[in-house]
Parts: sequence; structure tokens; C-alpha cells
Amino acid sequence: MKPRAPVVRRSPSVTSQLGLSERIFATAADRGLAANIDAGIEDVESSLITELVYANEIANVTTRYLFDAGGKRVRPMLALLTSHLGDGAVPDVITAASAIELTHLASLYHDDVMDDSDKRRGVPSAQAVWGNSIAILTGDLLFARASQLMARLGERAIRLQAATFERLVLGQFRETVGPQPGQDPVQHYIGVLADKTGSLIAAAAQAGIVFSNAPAEYEQPVVTFGEKIGVAFQLIDDVLDLSPQPEQTGKVPGTDLRAGVVTLPLLRLRERAPSSEADAALLARLERDVMTSNGIATEAADSAITALREHPVTAETLAEAHSWARDAVAALSPLPAGPVKKALTRFAETIVERSS
Repeated sequence: MKPRAPVVRRSPSVTSQLGLSERIFATAADRGLAANIDAGIEDVESSLITELVYANEIANVTTRYLFDAGGKRVRPMLALLTSHLGDGAVPDVITAASAIELTHLASLYHDDVMDDSDKRRGVPSAQAVWGNSIAILTGDLLFARASQLMARLGERAIRLQAATFERLVLGQFRETVGPQPGQDPVQHYIGVLADKTGSLIAAAAQAGIVFSNAPAEYEQPVVTFGEKIGVAFQLIDDVLDLSPQPEQTGKVPGTDLRAGVVTLPLLRLRERAPSSEADAALLARLERDVMTSNGIATEAADSAITALREHPVTAETLAEAHSWARDAVAALSPLPAGPVKKALTRFAETIVERSS
């Protein structure tokens, strides 16, 4: 029997992105740039719809599944923003932004298999609907389509895509293997975030510069910005993973921890445990009742997750996310003053203020 997708009430990506735009372009003076970004997002959305068509009936359903569930299009927006340091959202920028978003989409299918996640973007994950094999193959198809798009832009684009894809895989590899003896677990974790999340956001920022013919001296500042804001983005996700409001996050509270995925609040708690009986007791509860629960909800697991959410280590994680965001903004100092730099600064602020 041909796999069928469950009915998904579309949460339009353009609508989500426009909401993000409203927070970034807060003044009337920014409206011209905002209109250009919104038009560019619509072009990317149209490109994605065109690219997510496959002759194979099953692939045609599964590759559209998470796309139809919505998304904020953070990476294309960043590429479009940085492109306005050059010629703006020219066709090559739209193509690159679309390829990067397809790469991100592909990674979600694979991540949900690795983490055994049952929900993504507020709907059942692809692997929960069709199983691991179909989810993995769907991700592979999307990675391939992203590579085809980048190949249209020449060798520079191919190298950017290949280097980014390598870092994505190495980040997942490092996360799966874990820190080596003598390696600081927190530093190892930050390195994983830089590879798995920061690399793709940095690639988006870089693509906006490269394919809009912006000055070459702007390239490294936006790459550094993208990587640092990517780490901040994921640290906010660590906090949101503990959120008691699944209707906003689209996930059950503690989804990552229930799947055995280590997050920064847990790592900080492990640092405290040797010198605090209370922290050691909470750590034991989390490792016993949550991280080995195989995602099964129990009162003991829910109680431990609530305790971690209310513990100071979660507030520390939020503060660390804000620190990374400030460092990201500092990296923009070589850029000229103006609406783009102002919007990138607000972009960083918005990333760490989000609730989903």
C-alpha cells in the first residue's frame, strides 16, 4: 500500500516569516528593506514548491511533508539580508537560499531518526509516520536536490555546499560518539552545535554575500555572525525543549532529554552534582526516569523535567545564549552602518527572544 501523509494543516512559511520580519524591521525607515526581504522569501517559497516535485509518487508525498508543516525560513531570510550588502536578491541568491533551506529540511528528517523524535513542527515526525527507512531516504533525496541547485551556481557554490554538508555530518557524528576521555563535555557540546546548526546558518549568511557580488571583506564577518548566532539558536532550543507549552514549541516538554539527547542544562547540572546532594539527586532522577524512558511519558519523567526547567542551570543556559548573540553582533563591526547591519542586529535579538 502506498504511504499516505496524515492531513497537515498548513502553517504557511511565508506567514511565519512575515511575523519574524515585523519584529526585525521595527521602524518605518526599514520598510523598504523589509518589502524586499518579504518579496525574496516569496521567491524562495515558490522555488521550494517547484523543487519539491518528484516523479516517484511516494517521494512526492514524503518530501513535501515537513515543508507543508511550516517553518520560519530563518536561513533564507539571513541570505537575503546579507545579499543587500551587494546587488540584493538576484536570482543566484534565491537559488542558493533555496538550496540551503532544502539542506536544512533534509537534516530534520535525519535528526528525527537519530533522536527517535515523535513530533516535528507540531505534527508527527516523518519517521513516526512512515518509519526510519523512508525518513532517511527522504532526507537523502532532499540533500541531493539541494546539491543540484548549488551545482547551477558553479564551483564556488558546490564547494560551499560540500563543506557545509561535511560539517553537518561530522557534528552529528561527534554528538553520537560523545566527548572523548579528558575532553570538556561543555566545550564538546558547543562544538557540536557549531557544526550541526552554526555551519548552515553561517553558509546562508555567506551565500548572501558571495552570490550578490558584495565586497569580499564582508564575507568573514557575516560567517562569524552566522556561526555564533547558530549556537545561540540551539541553546535557546535547549531551553525551549523544557517548555511547558507544547502548543508553541510543537514538541512534548523534554523531547530531547526523553530521547537521550544531552542538552546544556543537563551538562551544567552534571558539573554541579559532585558538590551538591540536591543537584546529584535531580541528575539521578533525570538519568533514571527521563533519559532511559524511550520517550514514554510518566509522572516521574514529567516531574524531573519540571524540576530541571525551574533549576538555575536553565536560566544559565538562557544567559549563555544571549552571550553568544551579543558576540555575533560584535562580529558585524566591519560592516557599514545602515539598514542591513541594523536588521542583522535585530535578527540576533529576535533569535534569542523566540518562544518556538
